[in-house]
Amino acid sequence: MKEELGKLTEQVVRGGQAVISGIKSETDKLIDEAVKLMDDKKKKTWSGYDTICLAQAPEGIVPGCIVLEGGSFRGCYTSGVLDVLMENGINLQTTIGTSAGALNGYNYVAGEIGRSAKINLGYRHDRRYIGPGSLARNRGVVGFDFLLDEIEQELPFNRERYESPDRRFLVTVTDCEKGEVIYCEKGVTKDFRKAIQASASMPFAADMVDVDGTLCLDGGCVVKVPYRWAMDNGFEKILVIRTRPAYFRRPQEGKRFMELSERFYRNYPKLVERLNTQALQYNTACDELEQLQSEGRLLMLCPSGSITVSTLEGDMEKLGALYLLGRCDATIALPKIRQYLGIEE
Repeated sequence: MKEELGKLTEQVVRGGQAVISGIKSETDKLIDEAVKLMDDKKKKTWSGYDTICLAQAPEGIVPGCIVLEGGSFRGCYTSGVLDVLMENGINLQTTIGTSAGALNGYNYVAGEIGRSAKINLGYRHDRRYIGPGSLARNRGVVGFDFLLDEIEQELPFNRERYESPDRRFLVTVTDCEKGEVIYCEKGVTKDFRKAIQASASMPFAADMVDVDGTLCLDGGCVVKVPYRWAMDNGFEKILVIRTRPAYFRRPQEGKRFMELSERFYRNYPKLVERLNTQALQYNTACDELEQLQSEGRLLMLCPSGSITVSTLEGDMEKLGALYLLGRCDATIALPKIRQYLGIEE
């Protein structure tokens, strides 16, 4: 009897262990799935996102013009540079930007330290910013309604400072009919909000934007670094923030790209001509920028390392590293920038 009871007890224990083991196995699976979901969520924002501090830049204005190159998510580099400049009271009186440079300039003029970084490193995978929501509402890959309006409910914006006539802000757009650059200015261009949208509306990835009766696209189709406007308008101090290393030159447009341009914009031959000669335009500008810097007519800050992010980069650690590179380069360059602008420490 004892032997049978012992066998029965052993069977029950074994069965219980099997049940417990099964429960533990299912629990472990659930935990693993939950951890994976948390990891996926983390990947949608930069791991250092919480270290970005929002603050207002000092009110002072420094004479001169700051020029911001475009480059889609390479603009994270510019965000890092501008945050350091603002933290150190370097707020130039005039800002001009192209594409991503226009979006960075929008927050720089308002003195919003950390805001551009918070947006690109925290909302990159938000469908309202990049994704189906933006395609449905803004007919392009970027959700400008969210980026320029609705996001203020989550990240406040100093509109009073931004709208001050003491701080000039210009963006470049491309006139699709004429294939020429248009310089739009806050307080002058009737619908300047639309101008900002057009400046960052990439060809092939967004519809043309009506800016005061003219159909426009990304200013980078014609002018990727709008330093010439600053030169032509007599600025003595011009600070140029690049999103490519100084040595970088664009390869010539390939046959497939040129054919695509001709088909996609067949009703806009002047635009096609500009799109298919972007490399020549850009490389010529890069050569001139280096010459002007050697002559002391402007100061240029370029990324000190290679840039590997793609146009719509989704790797948040890459974008975060680029932001930190901008901060690092700007911090190292601060003494030179102050000296060039005539700012005493």
